[in-house]
Amino acid sequence: MNTAVLKAEVRLFRREPGSIFWGLLFPTLLLVILGSIPSFRQPHDDLGGLRTVDVYVPVAVLLGLIVCGLQSMPQTLTGHRERGILRRMATTPVRPSALLSAHMLVYGAASLASALLVLVVGRLGFDVRLPRQPFGYVLALLLAVLAALALGSVVSALSRTTKIAGAIGSAVFFPAMFCAGVWLPVQTMPHVLGRIVGCTPFGAAAQALNQAAAGHWPGWSHLGVLAVWVLLLTGAASRWFRWE
Repeated sequence: MNTAVLKAEVRLFRREPGSIFWGLLFPTLLLVILGSIPSFRQPHDDLGGLRTVDVYVPVAVLLGLIVCGLQSMPQTLTGHRERGILRRMATTPVRPSALLSAHMLVYGAASLASALLVLVVGRLGFDVRLPRQPFGYVLALLLAVLAALALGSVVSALSRTTKIAGAIGSAVFFPAMFCAGVWLPVQTMPHVLGRIVGCTPFGAAAQALNQAAAGHWPGWSHLGVLAVWVLLLTGAASRWFRWE
């Protein structure tokens, strides 16, 4: 990867207050708002003795990477293609693939930073336990980040303009949030709905993170679903992506 390209993309990301707020800060802000509700800090029998704020930590973690992968990255990358930046790069020693790699690294790092901030604030602000199975948690999180970035690449591949990228990204964004448990935690979903959601990348990620947070190794079925989605989405993005 070209270091100059990576530094340029980092600078551009830092100049996007919308991406910084919604991707890095909003998930933590949502957790703070929910944690400030007294009833959300009380254990519930239907949550297995957990508090609502405990349940929403993995949800907030997933929300950050969904925003970065499905909203921020596709519009930025599509904007580069729309303005002819990728076409001009093809005439230089720097290959367009270097720009794509830089985007993946920048938004992947932003997703992980958002997740770390959620975990730290949850622990310090609301006494939410850190994941009891950290290695399984990290593995599930990395697979979820890869799935989000791959899905964002598919959105960019299907979009000729930034407006189209925004429309497609939003169409995928809201179902992704539902599957992650933003409106209804996965633990409280009816059995059939939970199994269906578990076949989606973010539903599988939510269940894997919940298991790791409770101290169990994430189910191989959930990790397998994530891995399959990463492979399928990466293949689709590679097939459909156009530099011009």
